Amino acid sequence: MKDMVRLFAVMMLLLVVPVSGHTQEGETPLEKSMSRTLDAWREGRYELLFDMLSKRGKVSREQFIVKMRDTSVRPACCWEKMEKFTVLSEKTSEATVYVKIGLEGTPLDTKSITREFKLTNQGGDWKMHLSDIFSIAGISPVKSPPKKRHSRKILTYN
Repeated sequence: MKDMVRLFAVMMLLLVVPVSGHTQEGETPLEKSMSRTLDAWREGRYELLFDMLSKRGKVSREQFIVKMRDTSVRPACCWEKMEKFTVLSEKTSEATVYVKIGLEGTPLDTKSITREFKLTNQGGDWKMHLSDIFSIAGISPVKSPPKKRHSRKILTYN
């Protein structure tokens, strides 16, 4: 009788565990990639996040890390992280998605941002653009002012 109870308990446990977790079977590669990118950001793994982004322009890894550490904005956790994920267009090298991203640490009462995002396929991996991460975080991609060049004055005597 005890063996039957144990067997029943094990069978119930095996049936319940997969159902209780968040299943990712229906997620597209685009959704999985964007979710992993937002997770790296939320966890403060900025070095990894930098590597996961495309179209980084002239922003160095060090500049990126400093800017990301200076912001309090980050993606929300769990089911609030991404909602209403819709693929608008998908080509071999670029895709456009529409998604609502939950946010924490934002100024005012902004709890989410809903908009289109472009992703680029690089080496088989879909990558968000660095400018989109800066935009969500409220970071201005302000470039440093150009250095002034002083011309050398030549003195002439008459």
